[in-house]
Amino acid sequence: MTMRLAIIRQRYTPFGGAERFVENALEALLERNVAITLYTREWPRTRLQLIEPHIVDPFYVGRLWRDLGFARAVTREVGRARFDLVQSHERVLCCDVYRAGDGVHAVWLEERLRGAPAWKRAAVHANPWHRHVLATERALFASPWLQAVICNSRMVRDEIRERFGVPEAKLRVVYNAVDAEAFSPALREERAAVREHHGIAADATVFLLVGSGYERKGVATAVEAVAALPPPAHLLVVGRERNVERYRRAAARLGAAARVTFAGPQTDPKPYFGAADAFVLPSVYDPFPNAALEAMACGLPVVTSTKSGAAELVVPHDAGFVCAAGDAAALGDAMRRLLDPAARERLGGNARAAVLPMTPAAMTLEMVLLYKELLESSARLQRLDSERKRAARRQAWTEQAGAAAGGAAATEAAGRADDPPAPHAAGAAPAVPGDDGPSDAVASKGAEASRPPPA
Repeated sequence: MTMRLAIIRQRYTPFGGAERFVENALEALLERNVAITLYTREWPRTRLQLIEPHIVDPFYVGRLWRDLGFARAVTREVGRARFDLVQSHERVLCCDVYRAGDGVHAVWLEERLRGAPAWKRAAVHANPWHRHVLATERALFASPWLQAVICNSRMVRDEIRERFGVPEAKLRVVYNAVDAEAFSPALREERAAVREHHGIAADATVFLLVGSGYERKGVATAVEAVAALPPPAHLLVVGRERNVERYRRAAARLGAAARVTFAGPQTDPKPYFGAADAFVLPSVYDPFPNAALEAMACGLPVVTSTKSGAAELVVPHDAGFVCAAGDAAALGDAMRRLLDPAARERLGGNARAAVLPMTPAAMTLEMVLLYKELLESSARLQRLDSERKRAARRQAWTEQAGAAAGGAAATEAAGRADDPPAPHAAGAAPAVPGDDGPSDAVASKGAEASRPPPA
């Protein structure tokens, strides 16, 4: 039987890791006979030709109006259709399943503002958009409609449980998948072309950082760390950022302008993984970066932060190093250790081995089993609800039958009390003429009242 699934994702751009996750997940779900309707503001041309997106794009000015308008419009549109399950990648209250791909906004703000001056903390907390997101986040996790939360790391699962009291049974950790054939050491054949294009020396040790939103991804920390390394260590940054000049100036101030390359957003980042020797992502807060998985699949050792879900793979598999977010000295020390080719080879091999089981097929199976469990649970709850209603009806009929029988007995007793006393024969009370028990009408009423209700 075909499952009807609604997916809500407000924005799709070809540059983000979340979008690559959505595209891979949808492709795998289609192969498992899941009928998908995607609700989004935009859906550019992709390889998913079987997806017919439902465009929901109300007018807006500013991000508060953007999110409020989309949430209201998509809730209305989903309400008009019939789905087995509704899964959202946005904080909306009409979903059965929420994928917490962005983690917990409250935690992100805490990490972002750690050590910030009082005026900046006050400005952020007074910001209407942040206040809206925080309120919506609380309402979402308290929603009676919410059946499950898909967490892409144990870190996020623990944060949601501890902050919002969501039951453990609702929190499911499903790691993102990675295509280890598309992202593999074979991409090293792109090494020379990418380096030549960006003017990077062939003998440089290139540390790659892939991620959009440089503040969140810790780009400033990475720039400071690479500036402390000896040449020809080089930092190559791929991703979208509105204020990239700020980071160029920071590199120049540290005397590392020639050893930091900002390549901007790339529709296809794979060649850049091939050009790198190691991967760094000292994120301030990152639930589970897809780019880290892709780097590991390419056989690159990874240096990330303690506030990144990727640390859950790096540490147990000895696939690189983990340091505190914002600690440029610790990051620099880890990067310095990766200047050794033998260390990179060993850690990179461990990294690839760690992610090989994390295939799109494995992730999709987890998702489909979760959907199946939720649908069965929903059907079971409906049956229990129906049984409770039937039991309540039976109880009501039983009480009604008892009341009717009691009323009939009282009527009969009252009738006997009004009759004149009859003479006794041999100590026995003869029957009153015509008194053969309850009348047919009373008997019929009592029988009707005692009949159980229909199932």
